[in-house]
Order: sequence, then C-alpha cells, then structure tokens
Amino acid sequence: MPHVTLASPLIALENSVTAAAFRQTPLFSRWRPIDAARPAMSASWWQWVASTDSLTARLMAAGGAKPFRVRLLRQGVGWPRQDEAQALGIRAKRYAWLREVALCLDETPWVVARSVAPLAQLKGQRLDRLGERSLGSWLFRQPGLIRGSLEATTQAPTFASVNGIQGNAAWGRRSVFYYGCKHDSLSLLVQEYFLGAMADDLGLPSR
Repeated sequence: MPHVTLASPLIALENSVTAAAFRQTPLFSRWRPIDAARPAMSASWWQWVASTDSLTARLMAAGGAKPFRVRLLRQGVGWPRQDEAQALGIRAKRYAWLREVALCLDETPWVVARSVAPLAQLKGQRLDRLGERSLGSWLFRQPGLIRGSLEATTQAPTFASVNGIQGNAAWGRRSVFYYGCKHDSLSLLVQEYFLGAMADDLGLPSR
C-alpha cells in the first residue's frame, strides 16, 4: 500500500459544506453541463470556461509580462469526494491519486485545480513526478487523449481555503480525460476554479 499523504480528514473537511453555504452561493452549486450554464455566463467568461486548449498557455498569454508559476499545494493518495467518484465511475471508498495546485501569475493565484485519478489505473504513469510543472504539460503530449464533456459550477473550491488560499471563484469547470487502450486505460478528472483575483486583474465581470 502506498504512503497516504492526503488523509481522510482532509476529504471529510472538503465535504463539510453546510446548507447555509449553499444558500449563499449564487446561481447554482452543483455541476451542470457547460451548455446549461451558458445563459448565466458572460461572453468574457465563456471564452475561458468553455475553452478546450491548454489553460496554462492561455493564462501565460493573458498575464503578459507577469511570471507564471504552478504552486503545488498537496499531492498524494486519498479518497475522492462522492461527486468525483461518480464522475470517474468508481466507488467513493477507493484510493485515488489526488493533486491540488494553484496557477499563479506574479505569485497571485488566478486558478486553483484539483485532479483525481483511480490509483489502480496509474500503472507507471509517474504523475507524482510532475512537481511544480503543470498537469497540462503532460496531458497534451499524450497521443490519443480524449477529453470528456465539460461541466461548470459556481460552487466554492473548498480545498483552496484548506490550503490557505482565500477568495471566491467566479466559475469552476471539470472534465474527465481518457488515455490509453481499452484494457490499460487511465481516466483523470481535472477540476479548475477561476478565482476572483483573476477577474480583478483582467477586468472580467463577476460572472
């Protein structure tokens, strides 16, 4: 059994969003297909949330002269949240590889991301060696990579505050990437939340 560095108390904390917190969240809190979210989304945000190319490249271009950095927040083995397990088609009480990062411009987090992959499917992919390189730098080099449908939400990325990053998210999005052949495949859930600091720096609307 691999060393567990993301223990179940963290997972429990992430699931402890109260009913009051849900009532305070505008628009909708659960994941919805991207097309269903479009009427509530400004054209400016649609260009970001619905994009399917490299988010890292987009952020670097938007940041201009600001230095880009991936800050590794947490990485290791733990249990996925129930909604994450459902998205991946696995049981919630099944070990997964978890990675949480902040994508920063000039040391200011613009995006926080959480990735989840079933531990049994990693099979030598060595994603733990990414360190402070973006996951996209690995993903978009894989031949035959398939990206599943995008979903969007306005829920808060609770793992961000656990890692000391404050601020609301304008939008969150997620999709599952599939890589490999039928009997040796990897499914990887990538969740990305666009923070208010990014909206402020780029002059984007709140939604």
